[in-house]
Amino acid sequence: MTDSHRLDRLRAVLNAENYEVAALAPGSNFRYLTGSIHFLMERPLVLFVPKQGRPALVIPHLETELFASHGFDAEMFPWMDGQGYGGAFSAAAQYLHLDGKTVAVEGQIMRFFEVEAIRRAASDVQVIDGHHALSSIRLRKDAQEIAALRRAIQISETALARTLEQVKVGMTERQVLNYLVRAMQELGGEGLSFEPIVLAGDNSSRPHGKVRNDYTIREGDPLLFDFGCTVDGYHADITRTVFVGAPSDEHRAVYAAVLAANERGRQAARPGVAGRDVDALTAQVLRDAGYGDLIAHRTGHGLGLDIHEAPYISQDSATVLEPGMVFTIEPGLYRAGVVGIRIEDNVVVTEDGCESLSTFSRDLLIVG
Repeated sequence: MTDSHRLDRLRAVLNAENYEVAALAPGSNFRYLTGSIHFLMERPLVLFVPKQGRPALVIPHLETELFASHGFDAEMFPWMDGQGYGGAFSAAAQYLHLDGKTVAVEGQIMRFFEVEAIRRAASDVQVIDGHHALSSIRLRKDAQEIAALRRAIQISETALARTLEQVKVGMTERQVLNYLVRAMQELGGEGLSFEPIVLAGDNSSRPHGKVRNDYTIREGDPLLFDFGCTVDGYHADITRTVFVGAPSDEHRAVYAAVLAANERGRQAARPGVAGRDVDALTAQVLRDAGYGDLIAHRTGHGLGLDIHEAPYISQDSATVLEPGMVFTIEPGLYRAGVVGIRIEDNVVVTEDGCESLSTFSRDLLIVG
């Protein structure tokens, strides 16, 4: 998708929501629209996109060359450290005739001091939270985006396979984690989607547990991996739970329930189905198996330039699935202080169902 098509998509959102201007800070929407990568810091950088006309950019002078190199057409209002940013915001507001207009910002990204700079720059301007609507421009991935996701997932899964060959009783969680990270880097991962999680034994019962440096893996331990790398900014996010030596009968039963729920979630995901319906069908499998009290989280979340983004596969998500939407299916069960099992796949909605972009074995694996 070209930058112009992405800009058209954003302007369609502005019209549908009756916003007159969108204001984007550095982040995934900014990158998606402009192709330029900048970071949130103490120097404000804000892109204003009106319904019609040329966008305006308030930008620190030292960032102008980087932004210009991507070819996105915007009137730039640079500012220097010695002069402050107030004048640049005022000039941009005058250029866009912001007085009395409604400006939608990303409520989860735009910071208070940037909002205040907008309010000081224009009289009677109304600044509102449009995060959900503005981010909807990234809901449906194009072929290029899906290719990047496939590559990130492929690298991540190959790294996991290499890591499992090294796992044995007596290793620490940290040692296993370090091997996994090195493997992703050596295979071409451009960065980590997040700090990977490698949790053994009782630690696996903490859905987002902290990796331990001193615990040594024991015979029969569950070993939960939640990890992924990035390619072109797109994130893989995969979870597999294996066993180091033969698992107990109870652990086998929990694993079977989670696997059945994962399969049900992937079968349920298709165009026209709401995210909450996929969540309900997936969770019901766990409840029918007698483990309803061990459910700790929703079924999934969207995946792309953000590790967590829309659409959400949760009980309160009315989002109707469409082709090109990418998200996780990650049912899990957690018995506090004993065991946690999660199986997480990354899927894309197709014209008649969904495809799992992640293909690593879901069978109960015994390693070490």
